[in-house]
Amino acid sequence: MTDTPETPQMIRVAIVDDHPMVAEGIEAILDSFPDIAVVGTYRNGRAIIDAVEDVRPDVILLDLNMPEMGGLTACEILLEEHPWLKILILSMHDSPEYISTALDHGALGYILKDVPTDEIKTAIDMVMQGERYLCTGAQGSLAPPRGAGHLTNREQTILLQLAQGKSNKEVAIALDISVRTVETHRKNLKKKLGISSTAGLTRYAMEHGVLQAPGRSF
Repeated sequence: MTDTPETPQMIRVAIVDDHPMVAEGIEAILDSFPDIAVVGTYRNGRAIIDAVEDVRPDVILLDLNMPEMGGLTACEILLEEHPWLKILILSMHDSPEYISTALDHGALGYILKDVPTDEIKTAIDMVMQGERYLCTGAQGSLAPPRGAGHLTNREQTILLQLAQGKSNKEVAIALDISVRTVETHRKNLKKKLGISSTAGLTRYAMEHGVLQAPGRSF
C-alpha cells in the first residue's frame, strides 16, 4: 500500500465588492493559490447574505461602501446568523474611524485594496486561524487602544459584569445600584472606549485582560 499525498484543505472564499473589475482582479489573484476556492462574487451585502447558506464560504472579503447594503451592516447580520464566518474587510479607506468601526462590528481583519498579492493570502490564512490581521497601512492608521487603566474602578466593575453577559437589571442587582445607573455607565463606557456595541465591549474586556482580572471580587 503506497501513501498518497494529502490534498490541502480548500479555503472557501466569497468576494463582495460593487466594482466588477476589483472583484474580478481579486478573484484572479486568489485563483492562483491551490488551497483557495472562490465560491462567488457579489455586488453588495444583501447579495451575500442571501447566498451564504448555499455557498458556505469560510472567509468573506467584504468591501465597506456598497449600494443597497454596505459592509458594516452586512458584517453584523452575517456574524449574528453564521458566527463561524471569518470576515476580512477589503477597503480603500485607511482612516482609524473606518478600521475601528469594522473591527467593532466583528471583522477579524482589515486590508487595503492596494496591498501586495501575497498579503491578501496571508490575511486569509491568519483569519482562518481565528487571529486578527491588519495590513501595514491599517496598522499605521489605527491609534493604539486605550488600556483598561483609563477606566475608573467602577467602570471596570461594570465592564466586567457586562462582558460576562449580564443584563442591565442583573448588573444593577449584583452591584446594588439602579438600572438607570448601569445604563449610564454602559453609555459612558462605549463613548470613552469608542465602542458602539455590547459585543465590542466584551471583545475589549477579553483583549485587555478585564475578564481575567485575578484576585478581584466584584
